Amino acid sequence: MQGLNFPSYHFRLKNTENSTYIFDVIRKKFVVLQPEEWVRQHVIHFLIETKRYPRSLINIEKQLTINGLKKRYDVIVFHAQGDINILIECKAPEVEISQKVFDQIAIYNVKLKADYLMVTNGLNHYYCQMNHEEEKYTFLKEFPDFSR
Repeated sequence: MQGLNFPSYHFRLKNTENSTYIFDVIRKKFVVLQPEEWVRQHVIHFLIETKRYPRSLINIEKQLTINGLKKRYDVIVFHAQGDINILIECKAPEVEISQKVFDQIAIYNVKLKADYLMVTNGLNHYYCQMNHEEEKYTFLKEFPDFSR
């Protein structure tokens, strides 16, 4: 898999005749290693190892319904109280981070109401802090560290 713009992390990989699998420490199982999954696994390790978020606050690929359509978010990080702190959208490295990607995460966030958003293709990362009262967001230079 291609190198990404994240620190170097240790991953557990497993090969079968047809596929390569990577161990997801949140879901506690091996999943097929696709380009978007490679990015998602880097994000998970970034959250846990670099930013020190507890695994217990991280949720991966769950379904939500928006305007009657079933969607799946990539990564959510909760506050200890249970509300959503961060919503993360992962794309494969070859996918350009365009307005369409920002529109996708914004639509998810209308329902989820996360305090922060992250959009990444593994090469380029964008971080935003939400202001729900004023319906605005501010781009940040750094991703927030875990704080209790």
